[in-house]
Formats: sequence, structure tokens, C-alpha cells
Amino acid sequence: MIRQAAAIAIALCLNPSQLQAQATTFKVSTASANVHQSPSTGSPVIGTAARGAVLEVTRELGSWVKVKWAIATDGVGYVHVSTGLIARGSSATPSVAAAAQSPAPRSAPRPVSAPASPPPPVPGASVPPPPIAPGEYMFTPTHSFGVGGIVGGPSLGVGASARAWPRQRVGLQVEVSRDARSDAPGLTSVQLAPSLLVALPDRVTDSFWLRPYVGAGPTLQRQTLDIVSDSRLGVQAFGGGEVTLPSVPRLALSADVRYHWLDTPLAGVEGRGLGLSVSGHWYFK
Repeated sequence: MIRQAAAIAIALCLNPSQLQAQATTFKVSTASANVHQSPSTGSPVIGTAARGAVLEVTRELGSWVKVKWAIATDGVGYVHVSTGLIARGSSATPSVAAAAQSPAPRSAPRPVSAPASPPPPVPGASVPPPPIAPGEYMFTPTHSFGVGGIVGGPSLGVGASARAWPRQRVGLQVEVSRDARSDAPGLTSVQLAPSLLVALPDRVTDSFWLRPYVGAGPTLQRQTLDIVSDSRLGVQAFGGGEVTLPSVPRLALSADVRYHWLDTPLAGVEGRGLGLSVSGHWYFK
């Protein structure tokens, strides 16, 4: 028994690669893979990895992987999983990771005794921006079209809402709501409000995704007071934010402050108002 234990110990000492920690790697299978500053196609590209490059993965984030990228300001980058394959439990040596980031010419192999140094910048890569705020970045789900409901406004109204983002920063919204005006007993109003949305720079962390926005558009109201009904045209402007949690990536909750202006309202009815609205949208795309 003693001889067997000694033989096993000697074998392990002669094969240190077996003691190497198992790591998760990402191998690029497309012609090249863009390395982004954050897990979003709209974020800056800080480098590229050629086909066959093997990158060491530090975190898996849905459709993105966080990899070590030495030339980045914070030493990490993000690659979309569609550009390669994830290998779990594979041995990733520092030389492999360095070669993936900045392949060295075959005619000039890296000296073994040379001290480790950051690889040179990838040709054509953009200059890294200033350091980002602390915090781990998560995968931002695709929010293209969603439907939901809305509550609030200058008067307490309830209705349905549809929101779409055909472009990264420009969106459209259509709301249909009904409310009972508190400033005129017996008055009810049905409102149709299409709006144009503009998204401001968002904030993505490992616990939430916040997309601020502003919007404006016309409103068409059908007001009824006792037996008198009339249609009125107005406008609204608002600003707020949409929050998504990683546990429910399809659901977005919004809150915004709105200002309504109504042209020639019914007699005795206030035509202007400021209020808070809360809405929720379930994104199918």
C-alpha cells in the first residue's frame, strides 16, 4: 500500500497538467467574433477574435459570455454565443487565452522565459472608452414589441397599452384608456393616445435593466357628461423609465410623469393636468 501511494504521488508530480483547474472556455467558430464592452450589440466593439481562438469564460450571461480580454480597460469583454461554442470543464492555459486575444506569428514563438505582458492592441480596434461604473453587466433581453396595461394620469384612468421599439433608441406607443374625471362629477372620458418614444442611455447591471425614455404625442378624447358627448383633441408629453429584472426578462414595469393639455374642454372641466402613470408590458419579441 505504501509503495502504491508513493507511485501515485510521483505520477501526479510528473504530470502537473492533471492538477490544473478545470475552466470554461469559448471557441470562436465564425470567421471572427466581435468583443463588446458590455453584453449588448449596441455597445462599443473593443476588439475581435479570429476563428479558432479560445477565450477563457468567467461568466455565462444568457446569450452572451463574459471573457478575459487583456487589452480592455477592466480586463474583460463580452462575446455573443452565436459566434462560437462553449466548452465546460476544459483546461485553459494562460498561453491559450493570450493567443486567442492576440495571435503571435508562427515564425516568432513566444519565449517561455519571457515575463507575461499584455498583448498588443488588435489592429482596427477602437480605443477603449473610460472605465465603466462598477458592477457586473448582464444580458439585455430583446424588447421589440409588448402589450400590457396602464393606470394613472391626471385623473385615475385604466386602460391598455402597446409598446414597440423598431429601432434601438426610437419607439412607438399606443394607449386606450377610460377614466372618470374628479373635477366634474358624472363626466367620463375615453382616450386614444399614440406617442413617439425616445430612449435615453440605459443602465444595465446584474440585478436590473433601466431604460429611461421621453415621449410625446396627440390625444383624442371622447368626453361624456350626462347626455352630452363631444370629441376633443389634445397633446401629452411624459418622461420616465422602464425597468426589467433578470428573473422575468420579458416583463417591463414603467413609471412616468405626464402632462396633458386638452383643446377646448367641456364647460367646467379642467383642460390641463399633471399626473403619474404606471404601466406594465409583456414583450413577445
